[in-house]
Amino acid sequence: MNNAAPKDFIRQIISDDIESGKHDGDVVTRFPPEPNGFLHIGHAKSICLNFGVAQENGGRTYLRFDDTNPGKESEAYVEAIKEDVRWLGFDWEDRLTHASDYFDQLYEAAETLIEMGKAYVDSLSAEEIREYRGSFTEAGKDSPYRERSVEENLDLIRRMRDGEFADGEHVLRAKIDMASENMNMRDPALYRIRHISHQNTGDKWKIYPMYDFAHGLSDAFEGITHSLCTLEFEDHRELYDWFLDQLEPPHRPRQIEFSRLNLAYALTSKRKLHQLVEDGIVNGWDDPRLATLAGMRRRGYPPAALRNFIQRVGVTRKENLIEMGVLENSVREHFDHVAERRMAVLRPLKIVLSNYPKGEIEMVAAQNHPNRAEPGTREMPFGREIYVERTDFMEEAPKKFFRLKPGGEVRLRFAYIIRCDAVIKDDSGEVVELRCSYDPDTRSGSAAAQRKVKGTIHWVSVAHAVPAEVRLYDRLFTSPDPGNAENFLDDLNPKSLEVVNAALEPSLGQVATGSTYQFERLGYFSTDPVDHQPDKPVFNRVVTLRDTWAKIEKEALMKS
Repeated sequence: MNNAAPKDFIRQIISDDIESGKHDGDVVTRFPPEPNGFLHIGHAKSICLNFGVAQENGGRTYLRFDDTNPGKESEAYVEAIKEDVRWLGFDWEDRLTHASDYFDQLYEAAETLIEMGKAYVDSLSAEEIREYRGSFTEAGKDSPYRERSVEENLDLIRRMRDGEFADGEHVLRAKIDMASENMNMRDPALYRIRHISHQNTGDKWKIYPMYDFAHGLSDAFEGITHSLCTLEFEDHRELYDWFLDQLEPPHRPRQIEFSRLNLAYALTSKRKLHQLVEDGIVNGWDDPRLATLAGMRRRGYPPAALRNFIQRVGVTRKENLIEMGVLENSVREHFDHVAERRMAVLRPLKIVLSNYPKGEIEMVAAQNHPNRAEPGTREMPFGREIYVERTDFMEEAPKKFFRLKPGGEVRLRFAYIIRCDAVIKDDSGEVVELRCSYDPDTRSGSAAAQRKVKGTIHWVSVAHAVPAEVRLYDRLFTSPDPGNAENFLDDLNPKSLEVVNAALEPSLGQVATGSTYQFERLGYFSTDPVDHQPDKPVFNRVVTLRDTWAKIEKEALMKS
C-alpha cells in the first residue's frame, strides 16, 4: 500500500517525465529573480518549489539573475537576493548565473532570426508602436518598417549594438502576427537601445534583450528541464515556445505555470514596495512590517516556519488570497517547541506590596518551558515592589475580568496571590501605582499553595528590571487586499508599529543577537539584528500568542 502524500500537479508532471525517460530522467530547475529589489514572500514560494522539486528528484537548481534591465538593477540587490536564498535554506552551489552571461549567444540568436526573416528593426516611436499594436478587441497593424530587407536589418542591428543610435531610435522586433489574439505575439520587442552601464557587463553593450526573449533561451542554454513560473506568464508561453521553435536549440525546456502566493494584508508588488521604501513610509526594505524576506528575517521569522507555511499553501493553478493567520500559525507552532519562556512587562504599572518585608529579596523558581524538561528552571528575584502590565488592572472592571481590580485577587506567576487594596493616582487622575498585600502562604510550589484564584498574571521585580525598547509590529495595512485599492496608501494601518519602554526580567539583560523568547502571555519576541546590544536590548514582536486579527480578517476576506 502506498502511503506517500499526493503530489501537486507540478510534481506529478515531473514524476511522469522521469518515468517516461524524458530528459534522461534529469530534473533541472532555476530561480530567476530580477535584481531590481528585495525578494518577498511570493518569491519564497518559487524558491521552495524550484529548489524543492530538484532536491526531491536528485536534480539541481540554478540561481540565475534576470539582469536584462540595467537601469533598475544594482549589485546591492544581487547580494541581498543571495542572502535571502541562503537564509531560506537553499544552496545553488556552483550554479550562479546571469542572463547577461548569455548576451553574446542571445545577440547571435537575434541575428539568426533576422536572417530567417523572423525579425526586423522598427523605427516607430514607442508611442506609435503602442498605437499600431491594437487592443484586445482590435487587431494590430503592420509597421511600415516590417518589410525591411535582411541586409538592412542586419546593418541596423549592428549599428545599434555599436552605439550609433540614441535610446528609443530603433527597436528589434520579432515578425510574428499583428492580428494574433495573444497580444504577446504581435511582433514583440526583442532588443532596445540603452546607453547605460550594466552591473555585470559594464559598458560592453548598448542594446539589451527583452525579458521574454532572454528568458526561454537562457533556460535552453542552461539545460533547464522544467521552467516553473507564476500564472501571469501563461500568456507568454506561446511566445516562449515560438522562440524555441524558430531557433531549435539543442535542449528544449518546458514552461509550467502555477498560482502566485498572495498574502492578505501584505504587498508583493515591487513597484509599490519601492514606493513605500523611497517615500520613507517604511524604514527600508528590511522593515519588519513588510512581507520582504529581509523584513521577515529582521522581525524574527524563522525560515523553517516559512518553508512549512509554503508547504501548507501548496502548489495549484488557482489564484487565492492566503490569510495572514496561516503564516502566523506556522511561526507560533515553530516557536512553541523551541522558544524558552521569559517574563516581560511592556507597559509597566508599579505595585507596592505593603505587607512584604522592606529590603527583602527572595528567589522563585520559574520554568523555562512548560512542556520540555531539558531547559530546566531559572531563578527570578521577587521583592516588595514589582511591575505588572497596565492592562492587567481595571478600576471599574466588568464581571468576568479575572485580573487585578480594587479588592480583587490574582496569582503572580511562580509566586504569590496578591490583593489590590488601594489605587494611587496623579493629579490628572491617571493610575500610577497600586498598593497590594500578598498572602505568604500561597507561594507557588509550596504545600500550602492550594488556595485558588481565577487569574494569573506575569510580573517583574522593580529593583532588578532590565529596561528595553520593544517594537510591537502589526499588519501594515487595514485591508486584506491593499494591492487592489485605488490608492493602496489609503489602507495603511496607523497602528502598524508601537514602540514601548518595557521592563524585562534580569535573565534577559545580556542575551545575544538572534535570540527569541516567548514573553509569557504576550507573544514571541526576537532581538533586533541591527539595533540590539546586550547591554541595550531591543526586541521585536514576531507574532502574538493569539491571532487577534482572526475574526476581523475572516470577515474582511468574506466581504472582498
